[in-house]
Amino acid sequence: MVAPAHVTEEQARAVAEEARESGWEKPSFAKELFLGRFPLDLVHPFPRPGPDDADRTARFLVKLRDYCATLDGSVIERDANIPDDYVRGFAELGCFGLKIPEEYGGLGLSQVAYNRVLMLVGSVHPSLGALLSAHQSIGVPEPLKLAGTDEQKRAFLPRCAAGAISAFLLTEPDVGSDPARLASTAVPTDNGSAYLLDGVKLWTTNGVVAELLVVMARVPKGENNRGGISAFVVEADSPGITVERRNAFMGLRGIENGVTRMHQVRVPAENLIGREGDGLKIALTTLNAGRLALPAMCGGAGKWALKIAREWSAERVQWGRPVGEHGAVASKLSFIAATTYALEAVLELSGQMADEGRNDIRIEAALAKLWASEMACQIADDLVQIRGGRGYETAESLAARGERAVPVEQLLRDLRINRIFEGSSEIMRLLIAREAVDAHLRAAGDLADPKADMQHKAKAALGASGFYAKWLPHLVSGKGQLPNSFGEFDSLATHLRFVERNARKLARSTFYGMARWQAGMEKHQMFLGHVVDIGAELFAMSASVVRAQSERDSGHGASGVALADAFCRQSRLRIDRHFAALWENTDDVDHRVAGQVLGGEHTWLEDGILDQSEGTGPWIASWEPGPSTEENLARRFTAAPKEQ
Repeated sequence: MVAPAHVTEEQARAVAEEARESGWEKPSFAKELFLGRFPLDLVHPFPRPGPDDADRTARFLVKLRDYCATLDGSVIERDANIPDDYVRGFAELGCFGLKIPEEYGGLGLSQVAYNRVLMLVGSVHPSLGALLSAHQSIGVPEPLKLAGTDEQKRAFLPRCAAGAISAFLLTEPDVGSDPARLASTAVPTDNGSAYLLDGVKLWTTNGVVAELLVVMARVPKGENNRGGISAFVVEADSPGITVERRNAFMGLRGIENGVTRMHQVRVPAENLIGREGDGLKIALTTLNAGRLALPAMCGGAGKWALKIAREWSAERVQWGRPVGEHGAVASKLSFIAATTYALEAVLELSGQMADEGRNDIRIEAALAKLWASEMACQIADDLVQIRGGRGYETAESLAARGERAVPVEQLLRDLRINRIFEGSSEIMRLLIAREAVDAHLRAAGDLADPKADMQHKAKAALGASGFYAKWLPHLVSGKGQLPNSFGEFDSLATHLRFVERNARKLARSTFYGMARWQAGMEKHQMFLGHVVDIGAELFAMSASVVRAQSERDSGHGASGVALADAFCRQSRLRIDRHFAALWENTDDVDHRVAGQVLGGEHTWLEDGILDQSEGTGPWIASWEPGPSTEENLARRFTAAPKEQ
């Protein structure tokens, strides 16, 4: 481990050893940032694929690009459907088996290659990216690669690689981010040879067209059953499975997302993935790398937005100059360019770390998903503003008037789901905060004791763990950074010093929050959200700088340094705002007003409008165990929720 300039190598090695002994089997760069340390060697030099992998990826992307150039994304947007011949073409190229090992008929490509494929395919239409990523990131291939038996891999992976589309069924009408309330059941048969599945699954991406399903259902605990939420591979045409409707959304108009009912669906016991009760663990492990699919498509969106913004801002003239030369637009162009550079840096860094397997990337992947989805939406919003009325007008309408059919408003609609998919931004912040704060809690020992005074808390924190004892004085002092540290990074060194300094400040702020709120800290979600957002920005700054450093000798080296510098300067301002918001905010007022709203005190403010949705149905449909398979099939795609 490369130590910060003011910490000796011996101290750094001791801390690393204690981290391993504390149960962290692999290092995590992002987790270290939240703990106030900056282990630069985990990300520098910027990891790159080997020459063989790089050549193989490049050759495949050339073929894929040639094929994608023959597709028309406007057809998908117009018909709200991906044409069958598009899907067949992707299957023939091997796109449904990108990460499936070659021994099972797949291409065996890396996570980095997979990310670049999604970036390219999503630029044709994001529904294509959703089709491929739902199949491979969370569908059958990834869970089986991680926890499947050899028999399961031989039975299902070749089918997936050949184009048998798969889907992941977890969400239910009354269960979103709280899987503990999962109601779907998988009851073992008397002889233990099978399970009988019952339940209703909502928002099943690919579920309308899937051939294979991964289903999460609760196995009752019994004398011979471990029980718990479990994962199963299920044939989509099994008797008792009915797709009751295809859902329509604000964006992603080609997505095959539906409502799937299971009624006494018989699943062979050998289709259980892992053990009973391992379902959520398998799902979460799958998402560690699977979450990188969304940053990949966000990165592609940033690249497209930059191209459109650049061309339009140079072409459109107002008051005698191209609009891009006016300060208000120039700032947006700079933000789009710099942030797109950082998006790709975060994606490439996280993907390569996933491929190498040396680091625990749970927090990195979660940060990448959270940060990329938020920043991409801002990029799209700025692009709409740059294009003005033409940004708000549909591509079809523009074409009808004889202008270039630029689907900017579609980009804004399509990207918006990424802040909800695979864990909303709010849930992601809590998930990351729990990881970060738990590390502090483990280190601080009795700090959360509400009866202890501040002096006792400090002593407890210092005495509970040698790991924390070595670092707490360093965090509190915030001193000792050498002015010329990270000199090899030249003009970018100042940004790394900022990251190191503010990682310590972040850890101190978290420590102070724990001292102030103790066990109630988890209820202060806005505080924790700012903590996580600071960590995300520090991670993105680090990725951008080390990427720029690695590219200095390339043909665009100077350009990369300029973009990294611009991004870091913009990011530093956001970080400063987040730090200020930790302690100067309206959280208490917001909670009070929210309670008043929920209590009906401000309903008078709603006077003067009409709510035409009122009376159209319940907030959440009451989905009950269904009738026979034959009756369900007769009303496929037309079933309506029962009224309460």
